[in-house]
Amino acid sequence: MSSDISQAFAHPEERAEASAGADPRDRISLRDHIVEADIGAFQLERGHRQRLCFNIVVEVRRAPAPLEDDVDRILSYDRLTEAIAAELAAERVNLLETLAARVAERILAAPQAMRVFLRIEKLDRGPGALGVEIVRARAAMPLRAPPDGDEAAALHPVVAFLSNAAISAPDLAARLDALLACGMPVILAVGAPEMPAPQSDQRPTQRRIELLAIEQNAWVLAARDRRCVVVASRTEIDWAMRHRQMVVWAPSKLVLDAVDGPKVQDGVALALWLAETLSAARLELHGAVSAPAGSRVPLRLVAL
Repeated sequence: MSSDISQAFAHPEERAEASAGADPRDRISLRDHIVEADIGAFQLERGHRQRLCFNIVVEVRRAPAPLEDDVDRILSYDRLTEAIAAELAAERVNLLETLAARVAERILAAPQAMRVFLRIEKLDRGPGALGVEIVRARAAMPLRAPPDGDEAAALHPVVAFLSNAAISAPDLAARLDALLACGMPVILAVGAPEMPAPQSDQRPTQRRIELLAIEQNAWVLAARDRRCVVVASRTEIDWAMRHRQMVVWAPSKLVLDAVDGPKVQDGVALALWLAETLSAARLELHGAVSAPAGSRVPLRLVAL
């Protein structure tokens, strides 16, 4: 087999490497990701789901600062699988070429993505795999504006602050059920536990101590209901919102990373800051807590 033919049938990872310049970019990849979809131009394909195999390689720009093992600084692998799922859910298409172009475009909407190598194969249309492969670069592709009703317009969560009394209340599960029934992603926030936090005469150290105390309380809530998954990064929060899941916010990372983050460590004030940062649909306050003044999001007080 000639080198040209060998490269033509090589994995997108090898294609990306072969076309790299003298200073190649970093790459992330998704191999042999199989999903089922109703796709195809022939009448016999309509109404019948068939297996599609995706192989994707994305060249990414290098992080301008040290990664510091921080998921918010990289292109998450979830963006690749979510791009596939979103385009398959958007509408039925006839051609793999159409689907490939739309998935690539959605991936290139991520600021880190520079070039996409994408192969899609139909696994059930013959004795072999029938497929297409495309390469798309950010510089050559104008990006679509998100249509009305797309995920960018839908990600307005409910932020719910739970007082210590609400965390320990016997109706916690029913309260969480009611929150999930709203149909929107739910982000739970808590305050510090009743016990006093250690004291330090250094303000930055004391700030971290108080934030960590709140995070301890987040884990207390997580231990009471398995649906309460503790998350710290914006990437985790965004993933949970896209999947309409309920999470508990551990505030240290976002607060300390924010250039203009809140200076107070009061749990309600932090919950309000998060709700405003995420353009939340509303902030719910569960328990005997005072409503913060000057809120830019709707407030709802929920008694025990």
